[in-house]
This record gives sequence, structure tokens and C-alpha cells, in this order.
Amino acid sequence: MGLKDLEEAYKIELEVNPSPWKYETFLSSFEVGHKGLICMHDSKIIGFLIFSPVNPEAHILSISVRTQMQSKGIGTLLLQSMLKQCKAMNYKKIFLEVRVSNTQAINFYEKFGFSKDAIRDNYYKDNSEDALLMSLPI
Repeated sequence: MGLKDLEEAYKIELEVNPSPWKYETFLSSFEVGHKGLICMHDSKIIGFLIFSPVNPEAHILSISVRTQMQSKGIGTLLLQSMLKQCKAMNYKKIFLEVRVSNTQAINFYEKFGFSKDAIRDNYYKDNSEDALLMSLPI
């Protein structure tokens, strides 16, 4: 994902995230060195993944797929691509937080071998929902 992709990717963020980042946060994420991957179909971005690489670990910050394209393997493709990149860069572990109510996402990450490590109380500011901290050694 490059700067030219941010506006289109941000539309997906607004569409699927119950507590979307502000556009300024989205932009500054890349200015501080976060990395992003996009998945395209018919010359349009249909999904993205943003992660923070801090060797020997990486932290998944956001993964989103257009609503009408969900359950078609796009999230899997994005996550597999990120994992391959992290392995090539010799990273050792991937972390993420997910809403405790988001069972679909939790099941998705568990399919890849992520384990449930801890609960972060009141993590989400929009409704004070807890986050499940998950990790995957690679």
C-alpha cells in the first residue's frame, strides 16, 4: 500500500470498522513507518492490512475487506502475504488485538494458529469493549 492508495483504502475502513480511525491517523500511520498491503480486483482496492514492523515482532493494526467481498478468501490472502513477508524478514512473532465480541475474526485468526494470550480491559474507546490479545510465533 502506498500513499496513493490511502483514500480508497480509507473508504473500506469507514465501511467495515465499527470504530474507524480518523483519516489523519490513517495517514500518519504510514509516516511513522507502518506497512500496508492491499488486495485489488478490477483495478479497485477490495481489502487491506496494516501492520507495524518492529523486528523481531510485528503488530497487525487493521485488516479490512469490503463488505460485499468478505468470505471470499481476501482476508486469508492478505494475512498469508503478511506472514510470508515477516518470515522473510526473520520476524519471530505476530501480535494483534480483536474485539472480544468479534467471534468471526477470532475464529479467522485461530485458523492460522493464533493463540489467545490475554484480555485488554476497556481497549476500544467507542464502547469500552475489551480486546483479546492474540499472537502467533512464526
